[in-house]
Amino acid sequence: MPSALVVGYDPEAIPGLDAGALRKGLDEELDRFGEHGIDAAMALVVFDDSAESVLVAALTERPWDVVVVGGGIRKAEQLLPLFEEIMNLIRLHAPQAAIAFNTNGSDSVEAALRRM
Repeated sequence: MPSALVVGYDPEAIPGLDAGALRKGLDEELDRFGEHGIDAAMALVVFDDSAESVLVAALTERPWDVVVVGGGIRKAEQLLPLFEEIMNLIRLHAPQAAIAFNTNGSDSVEAALRRM
């Protein structure tokens, strides 16, 4: 079964958003991966010293076929250093994985399928 890791920004760390509703949407997206026969997991990070260890643990958990990097990380200019770190960690710890980008939390499956 193909596998996908989705890397996103932790909704709990975003002030002013309904983190519960956002997390529910992310969980629904993980369920959609299963409907497409893809075993998927999610690594949620924040822009602090914990990001690297969270990412390395997720990236080395298994050999992923594709890593989807979320738009919340990629589109926010202030998160550029985090985005760079994520890209370099994927290259180091999951070199076999294709890299895909979603536009929001509800099109991660389509992003992964483009690269599988």
